[in-house]
Amino acid sequence: MKFIELTLKNHTILHGFDARNREVIEEVEVEEASKKIVAVKRILSISEKYILIKYAYDRVIYWEYLEDYETLKKMLVS
Repeated sequence: MKFIELTLKNHTILHGFDARNREVIEEVEVEEASKKIVAVKRILSISEKYILIKYAYDRVIYWEYLEDYETLKKMLVS
């Protein structure tokens, strides 16, 4: 399994959906970014600001990352 190291900060956790099919989300803001090792197979998509990662119990998390978008793309294809 391939892993990459990212510097991640604030994030939004999508816990699922309520009885009315509305997203149940949790906004998390942190003071400082931290480095995390992420399994590439858990990455669902990237944008210039966010990386969408699949987590346990069918949750997904939108993380703000500090790396440059082009650098992240290169990390994923190498």
